[in-house]
Amino acid sequence: MKFRIIGARTTHDAANGYVAHVQFEVEGHKKPYEATLQSDDGNEWSHSLFFLNESGSEKEIEAVEEELDRNDELFGSLIDAAEAAWQERTSSDEQEA
Repeated sequence: MKFRIIGARTTHDAANGYVAHVQFEVEGHKKPYEATLQSDDGNEWSHSLFFLNESGSEKEIEAVEEELDRNDELFGSLIDAAEAAWQERTSSDEQEA
């Protein structure tokens, strides 16, 4: 399954830990997706998968969910995007201070 990350943003607070929203497209699918990732400490991540802007095919989103559950490389790419977004945000915050 070929995918392309199109955006990511990550926040952190004491109550929720790290929360990331990673937007991506899957080759051959009509609608893009957003994975919401959550981690208390930045090590163990859980996720939820949604269509990005509007509903699409249940069959397609189920295929992506199955791929996320079995493909560590794909899931790791989403985590990498979340971590990169966090690093970019903290670097921007430091430059503004």
